[in-house]
Amino acid sequence: MIEALLLVLGLALVATCGIFVAAEFALVTADRPSVQRAADRGERGARGVLAALRGLSTQLSGAQLGITVTNLAIGFLTEPAIADLLRGPLTSLGASDGLAGALSVVVAMVLATTVTMVFGELVPKNLALAHPLATAKAVQGPQRMFTRATGLLIRFLNATANAVLRRLGIEPQEELASARSAQELFSLVGRSAEHGTLSQETATLVQRSLLFGDRTAEDVMTPRMRMRTVHADEPISEVITLTRRTGHSRFPVLGADSDDVVGVIHIKNAVGVPEDDRERTPVREAMVAPVTVPSTLLLEPLLETLRAGGLQMAIVVDEFGGTDGLVTAEDLIEEIVGDVVDEHDRVSPRALRRHDGSWLLSGLLRPEEASNVTGIAIPTDDTYQTLGGLVARALGRIPRAGDAAAVEGVRYTVERMDGRRVDRIRLEPVAPRGVTMADDPVTAHRPAGTRDRERSGGQRERSTGPRERGGGSGSRTPGGGPRQPAGGGAPEAVGRTAQR
Repeated sequence: MIEALLLVLGLALVATCGIFVAAEFALVTADRPSVQRAADRGERGARGVLAALRGLSTQLSGAQLGITVTNLAIGFLTEPAIADLLRGPLTSLGASDGLAGALSVVVAMVLATTVTMVFGELVPKNLALAHPLATAKAVQGPQRMFTRATGLLIRFLNATANAVLRRLGIEPQEELASARSAQELFSLVGRSAEHGTLSQETATLVQRSLLFGDRTAEDVMTPRMRMRTVHADEPISEVITLTRRTGHSRFPVLGADSDDVVGVIHIKNAVGVPEDDRERTPVREAMVAPVTVPSTLLLEPLLETLRAGGLQMAIVVDEFGGTDGLVTAEDLIEEIVGDVVDEHDRVSPRALRRHDGSWLLSGLLRPEEASNVTGIAIPTDDTYQTLGGLVARALGRIPRAGDAAAVEGVRYTVERMDGRRVDRIRLEPVAPRGVTMADDPVTAHRPAGTRDRERSGGQRERSTGPRERGGGSGSRTPGGGPRQPAGGGAPEAVGRTAQR
């Protein structure tokens, strides 16, 4: 009779242990905002869960104390009771008293441990992980009552543990930090998309938004060498001509040189000049003062600057006061939503997937953009910002068409140059082989399209990835056309030189 009562008591202890285990896991995994919303709706038990979360360290100590006490009690009361119940049948089967006693103890230990592990540990743990809020609301009452009843002992144990932590240089925390860093949110969104709780499009939008605050004006600007500009002394008609040719509506206005941006002209100001006066009215009479921002300005304050002034364009300057490029409100929006194209944009693909598996990319793509498009891991570094810069760093000089470099298992081949700028690069994963130079001047300076046709055998290439606005490279000179390099040859952009 006593053994049976002890077994019933043991089962009650297993259930009690399960309550403490469920409370421990439910409180740790419960989402604080979800608990707050449930409490605001007046759901039963939600306010108790919220109170427990505010003193989480104390509540977890209470749960752990309860688990320890119940497990000790199960071992002390239940195992001997099971052993006593088994000893008689084993003796009647012919086992000696010593053997029957040993076997009964072993079997009792296995049975008690199995029942405790399954029903007192694993089942409540898995239940709490599957339904943390519902479980927390169900068990918070007994959990908080036990913690309150054993408060003195828990405070002593917590104080001892905290003293040890402080000796190790760690400051104990009473509750879990509910705030998350941008990096943690980025990873969380990625995992949510992998498990299907967020669509990939939504995840990409959120991740782009999280990365937005870390980028600077220099990261998103149109470089000076690719700016389309007009000179302050050129006639207004040149603005209209340039708009027809490029599709752009705003242009920086140059003064003495390409570093001297004295204004910005909008097409509406140009067409506002009477048609008969456009040839003799200089641009400077219709331009407005430029807004300049440092290249190191983060995108969030840059966006606020543009919004506050109702602006669409700002000139980016470096630490020496020279013009680095220009940035538009559209550039900032595209950092979050991706490429935005209207009916006036002239676009060309920045990424072509070729039939042989290689990629043909714009040399102006950032490494992280190229990685997103191609799925190929491309190294990033503070010493360069584009694929062209990566190749130039690997070569140690300004690249030439036909140059190739293998960096971290990816081969970068310069397909086409635009003056001193890398215009097109071919990427293909290979074993690292170092750097190769273009040793055949005829082959090296063939048009990239000729080499493409020779390699592809006439097969079409598949276009994918983001698109690039047309307009070519090179700022306009006071004379109107692109500046030519000394000795003739291909047009060379007015912009950064090798000194920078």
